[in-house]
Amino acid sequence: MNLEASPAQNATILLVDDDPNLVLLVKDYLEMQGYRVLTAAHGNEGLAILQQQTPDLIICDVMMPQMDGYSFVSAVRQQTHLSWLPVLFLSAKGQTHDRIKGLQTGGDVYLVKPFEPDELLAQIQALLKQTARLREAQGLQTPPVPTPPPGVELTPTETRILQYVARGMSNREIAAELHVSQRTVESHVSNMLGKTGCHNRTELARWAIDYHYV
Repeated sequence: MNLEASPAQNATILLVDDDPNLVLLVKDYLEMQGYRVLTAAHGNEGLAILQQQTPDLIICDVMMPQMDGYSFVSAVRQQTHLSWLPVLFLSAKGQTHDRIKGLQTGGDVYLVKPFEPDELLAQIQALLKQTARLREAQGLQTPPVPTPPPGVELTPTETRILQYVARGMSNREIAAELHVSQRTVESHVSNMLGKTGCHNRTELARWAIDYHYV
């Protein structure tokens, strides 16, 4: 779709928020602007929707029952075929450290409630245009889906670490990125070497590319 010409054309937005009044207002407003809006009351429900449909953008609250926004977005970012999705956080938590955490967790934009509808719309349009440009530059018509050989199953954490390995990041750099110990990363890499039959990180990176993990 040509988002540059018309950001709302055929664009689908997943709105994840436990406030029914806000959901109703935002959904009605965005649908009036030409968007299709899917809704979920918490992160678990959002993930269930993503198993069936892939939207063009996610709008997500932070404080929700069952699964909060940070956990939800982290789960989305760990799935290669969804990791490209732009994410806009909406939250009543407006302190600097809250904004930083939201962006570090995987959000692209962090808006504080209450917000102006026009600002929300402008941020959505900007994110959709940016994503369209990036995907066009990468020559991607659809996000790549991992196709590992039969019998090889990687956990979400292993998949994320594998993507970092394929980018040439060291275990120390990966540990810092994921906020875990270097030993934990080394353990995951060792497990993946065993699962894939690779002998070293170079072969593992090549394997990730061959089977569309990056």
